[in-house]
Amino acid sequence: MRPFQPRTKHYWRVVVLCFVAASTFWLLNALNKSYSTQTTYPVRFVYDKNRLIPIKPLPEEVSINVTGKGWKLLRKTLRLEVQPAEIYIRNLPRNNYLLGSALRPALVNSLDGLELNFVVTDTIYFNFDAKVTERFPLGLDPSRPLTDNQHVVIGPVRVSPDSITFTGPASLIDSLPNPFLLRLPEQQGALVESSEISVPIEYDYESLIQADVEEAEVAVTVKALAQDERQVAPDLINVPEGVRLSVRPPLTMVRYQVLQDSLPLLNRSGLKVVLDYSKLNPQDSTIKPVLVQKPRGTRNILMWPDRFKVVEQQPAPPQQPGPQQQK
Repeated sequence: MRPFQPRTKHYWRVVVLCFVAASTFWLLNALNKSYSTQTTYPVRFVYDKNRLIPIKPLPEEVSINVTGKGWKLLRKTLRLEVQPAEIYIRNLPRNNYLLGSALRPALVNSLDGLELNFVVTDTIYFNFDAKVTERFPLGLDPSRPLTDNQHVVIGPVRVSPDSITFTGPASLIDSLPNPFLLRLPEQQGALVESSEISVPIEYDYESLIQADVEEAEVAVTVKALAQDERQVAPDLINVPEGVRLSVRPPLTMVRYQVLQDSLPLLNRSGLKVVLDYSKLNPQDSTIKPVLVQKPRGTRNILMWPDRFKVVEQQPAPPQQPGPQQQK
């Protein structure tokens, strides 16, 4: 080990510099040689972005086998001043793929200083669709109740803005509901008073479809309901001449709701219930009551009982004359 013992203060610095110099000469000599290797190369799709839109992410590179100087291969590997191979999509393509052999002209034009041996990637896939812009009317989803059973929505629900414009792939926009229905946030709960609520615009494929508004303002007028009830004697109709009938029970209970501020003005005598004898059930001699008249503003009407028993009354037997009448 004595030869490696430093004799001067800068001994190891000189040794390191020698190794660096030797490695540099070796590397420069190696980079001047030609090699064949497999590598990846970037590709770029060129298309009219006003007419076409990709539904899925486009491939960004392909695998190729090339031959070239080490310097050129190093530059391509480090992606220094690399011009991607351009794939032109001029119209809506019939097929959603390209064979690797079809990429050869674009790759040859982009491989500066490299010789393309063959394209390793067998096929690249893409999916383009026509780019369209459509306007949809906005509305509120009627399937979800806005209030509880003690309140009611008065008048139409106002949505502002009243429409929305979507831009994106034609096939995806065609799948959107028309009109586009909004749903109030779940945390909103049942409305017990008039409200203005901001509702976010939510839909599928938000990464591919753009909307001109992000939320809408929904205005709802809500009023409280009051419950009331009244006993009503039902009227028999379509009874054959000469037939005497009795109804059991004689009264029906009609229960209904009305706007709380309208309750003092309600005309309770406007309720009318009929029993249609022509609809008699012969098996149990019952008739279902029908409400044929109700005061204006009443809603959620219930009647009890739901069926009435109808009994035919027999005529009284003729009276026999007494002793004085026989004289």
